[in-house]
Amino acid sequence: MLQTHDTPNARKARWNGEPIVLVGLMGAGKSTVGRRLAQKMRLPFVDADHEIELAAGMTVTEIFDKFGEPYFRDGERRVIARLIDGEPKVVATGGGAFMNDDTRALILEQSIAIWLDAEPHVLAERVQRRDTRPLLRGRKPIEVLTELSAVRNPIYALAPIRVVSQDAPHDATVNAIVQELGL
Repeated sequence: MLQTHDTPNARKARWNGEPIVLVGLMGAGKSTVGRRLAQKMRLPFVDADHEIELAAGMTVTEIFDKFGEPYFRDGERRVIARLIDGEPKVVATGGGAFMNDDTRALILEQSIAIWLDAEPHVLAERVQRRDTRPLLRGRKPIEVLTELSAVRNPIYALAPIRVVSQDAPHDATVNAIVQELGL
C-alpha cells in the first residue's frame, strides 16, 4: 500500500513541522484523507480549491468556464503560495496544481509533499459520484484519468512520499501517511 522513493529533488520524508501537502489526480482522496490526517495530527486542514473559490467569489467550474484553465492555474499558484506559510497544517491541492513548475517548486521546497496515487479505474469510480470536475465534462472519466495519469504521474513521482490509495477505508491511508512521516 505504501511506497516511498528517492528522487533527485526529494527531501527526507520525515515530518519536521512544515506544511504537509497532498498531491495527486482527482479522486485520489486528497480532501477526504487530508481532513482525516489533519484531525489525527491535530492540525488545521485547508483545501486549496475551497480557498481559490473564496478568493475568486466563484466556483472552480465557473472560473474555468469564464476565464479558462491558465487563469485558474495562476490563481491556484498564488493561493497555494499563501497557504504554504511555514505553519504546520495539511493542505489538499487540486489535481493540476503540482503540474505548474513554480507551484511544484514551492511545494517541494517549503513543505513535505505526499502523492496519493490510485489506478485510473479506482479514480473513475470515485469521480463519477460528483459532476463538478471541469476536465471531465462531456468525456468518459476512465479515458480522461488514464490520459492524465500517463502525463501527470511522472511529475507526481517527484513527491518524496507516495501512498497508494485503494478501495479501502480512508483511515488505512491516513495511518500509512502517519507512519511514513515518522510519527
